[in-house]
Amino acid sequence: MRFIGGLIEKLQRHPKRVVFPEGTEPRILQAARQFHSLRLGIPMLLGDRGAIKEAAAQLEVSLEGVRIIDPQQSEELPNFVRRFELLRRYKGIQEREAREAMLQPNYFGAMMVAMHQADGFVSGAKEFSGSVLRPLFQIIKVAPRMQTASSCMVMEVENSRFGENGVMFMADCGVIPEPNVEQLSDIAVSTAQLARQILGSRPRVALLSYSTKGSSTHASLGRVKAAAALAVKKAADRLIDADFDGELQVDAALIPEIASRKLIDSNVAGRANVLIFPDLNSGNIGSKLVQHLTRANAYGQILLGLDRPAADVSRGSTAHDILGVATIVGVQAVEYHKLYPGAGEKLPGD
Repeated sequence: MRFIGGLIEKLQRHPKRVVFPEGTEPRILQAARQFHSLRLGIPMLLGDRGAIKEAAAQLEVSLEGVRIIDPQQSEELPNFVRRFELLRRYKGIQEREAREAMLQPNYFGAMMVAMHQADGFVSGAKEFSGSVLRPLFQIIKVAPRMQTASSCMVMEVENSRFGENGVMFMADCGVIPEPNVEQLSDIAVSTAQLARQILGSRPRVALLSYSTKGSSTHASLGRVKAAAALAVKKAADRLIDADFDGELQVDAALIPEIASRKLIDSNVAGRANVLIFPDLNSGNIGSKLVQHLTRANAYGQILLGLDRPAADVSRGSTAHDILGVATIVGVQAVEYHKLYPGAGEKLPGD
């Protein structure tokens, strides 16, 4: 909680509006209440007003300071429908189909963020990832000068020797199944950018593999090596202050004693605070192992490379996890233009 506590203090100085499309979900209701109580901004719940009030009453959760929006009754619905119809006109979408989409809370919430009626988006507590990501990718899309949308988990483990005082960023754990060299380098750079903003310290990014610096010669290792080299170049071009190294085994990335045996010189090995997995299988498995075996506080998936701040939380998330994710999304929104210059300037359909 020490990590999130620091972010809470930052967000209290710059409160934000975060939309939660799953308005009747108990954990969302609890997180939204805490978001307001901690003076982090305005939580916005989507759904039938009566159903949300009934769910809150059953939990004895106060809705004071919480804004409820029913997409079906919203005066913004016609405008949102027109915007979505324009946005998807190349797919031949008609007004009826656009309206059906906008009546779905995840689509309505994504459009709220795209239209600057909310500063961030948090969903996924009871939805499959596809139901959360599809509206975001269709409406918000990637930020200017970005080619890849991905995600990361922020882990806080009890042992402060790991990462940055126990905090580590792990990617991609939720979006791209088999990233190519270009995508893997984008994932590394985007995660480094977020780590720099959130931690306020220099990211040390390890691109992980089952091999350390040529201890194996399998062809698959070439992708990781090439991605590490490309990430260094991209970070330099974007003036991102970070170190990258790979390929590294996870023990060589995290433990100084092992790194000293396997490597002669590295600014990352033994000190990594950002871990980039070679594919989605390893990322998802590895992050969940860390979360559950070490009882880590896990916050994610924080989406990277999008034009607006958003997150797709796990269906296994607690109310505390969701509050932490909403806090990170809010802190991102404070200076999102620094993460992605030009982000948020263009409205959907324009």
